[in-house]
Amino acid sequence: MTIRPDLLDVLARRALTEDSARPDAVEKLHARGGTTAREHIARIVDPGSFVEYGRFVTAAQEARRSMDELLDRTVADGIVGGVATIDGRPCAVLSYDYLVMAGTQGMRGHRKTDRLIEVIGRLRLPTVFVASGGGGRPGDTDLPLVSALDVTTFAEWAALSGRVPRIAVVDDNCFAGNAVIAGCADLIVATPRASLGMGGPAMISGGGLGDVAAADIGPLDVMIENGVVDIAVDDSEDAAEMACHLLGYFLGRSETWSAADQSVLRDLVPEHERTTFDVVPVVETLCDEESVIVLRPGFAPELCTALGRIEGRTVGILANDSRYTAGAITSDGSDKAARFLQLCDAYGFPVISLVDTPGIMVGPDAERTGLVRHASRLLVAAARIQVPFIGVILRRAYGLGAQAMLAGSTHSPLMTIAWPGATMGAMGPEGAVRLSMRAELEAITDDDEREERVRQLTEMLRANSTGLDAARYFEIDDVIDPAETRSLIAHLVEAADAGGGISGSGGAVDTW
Repeated sequence: MTIRPDLLDVLARRALTEDSARPDAVEKLHARGGTTAREHIARIVDPGSFVEYGRFVTAAQEARRSMDELLDRTVADGIVGGVATIDGRPCAVLSYDYLVMAGTQGMRGHRKTDRLIEVIGRLRLPTVFVASGGGGRPGDTDLPLVSALDVTTFAEWAALSGRVPRIAVVDDNCFAGNAVIAGCADLIVATPRASLGMGGPAMISGGGLGDVAAADIGPLDVMIENGVVDIAVDDSEDAAEMACHLLGYFLGRSETWSAADQSVLRDLVPEHERTTFDVVPVVETLCDEESVIVLRPGFAPELCTALGRIEGRTVGILANDSRYTAGAITSDGSDKAARFLQLCDAYGFPVISLVDTPGIMVGPDAERTGLVRHASRLLVAAARIQVPFIGVILRRAYGLGAQAMLAGSTHSPLMTIAWPGATMGAMGPEGAVRLSMRAELEAITDDDEREERVRQLTEMLRANSTGLDAARYFEIDDVIDPAETRSLIAHLVEAADAGGGISGSGGAVDTW
């Protein structure tokens, strides 16, 4: 069978865009632990489903490179992207190509990215973007440019916030414009090879700030601690798997699920409020088995944020973790929770808030963090969400911190329930005693006697501040057996969704 010359030309040119056409470069990348753009995409999408845009594009450098060099060194202008399916569902996937000038953003690459972003917005395609790369590329000479600040890529990508789920993967150095692509995404997955920063080594040096190795600019441990990275994984294969898993939360209800024995919830929360405990097992027991992913676990760990499923439906979970700052609300915790609530509201995820807090953190050190503003941000974010919000008081619900965890009031959630042993109050009982009984306590001259009196009064107040007391005055809706919690949540969410009543607001999600 004879193949037409023009088809041969196309097939030959297409072959030049594949990794197999540059084995030496691929081998060098693999030797330092890297992954090519096409390898990233192949790990993410269903086999045979990828429809590529702009594979034949080359860099705008014809004035300084030969055609052979352009075809060999500037393949796809450093970005591979298109539409595909992930687990059979339509999505988009893009990856900067570290084999092409360190994955830098060229002018034609920007045009291709913009084209794909327009398609993503038009079709509302959930997207995975492998963002690693060195930022803007100053060497494109074919286009008349002064600043290139009229590039629309970042504005258009940012405008998708709340409208289209976007997962960023960072598996290498990711600086400047590439870092903005990652930062504007809904969730960021990164590996130990990642280094994220708003400027790379050249920009740092050019700014007179000294010589800094790329790996030292924004290493993974720093990005975990400061909350930039949502989930850290071991390598690029894990990153692809995690990106697909995260995207699954946004793709609708799972038809298959199983639940753990709910009776274990009765023993997961210690009776004594000064005994700390890990709240994640509570979250994992309430949700479908193997469905929970904790986000930003290394940042503001006093407030756990997690995605999971209940009877196949994606839910968001807020939970105080008493192991850190006793579960008090901090500035970082407020920001973490507020952003998470925006994410859930934008994409239609009901929220379950598991409350065990002594209140909002107090003291001069806390106030130096701008606590008034940050804590208020949590209240504003919670007050504005439209998705079902269910409050579960596990143990302590004191003061403004408890109100912040309950969207402002015990009557703001769709339902507020408490577990046996829960105590509630305008502040912690010991603090309330010391404040309200100050004169009586100051009259006791013996220190041991005074502290014993504080203990007695505190226990008396705690005994009259239980969830059952609050329920009797209808400050909360019910006190239940912990084993009933999952079923109650499932029924409430089903009622809220009658006639398709649960939908995402489409509101923008803060990057912080």
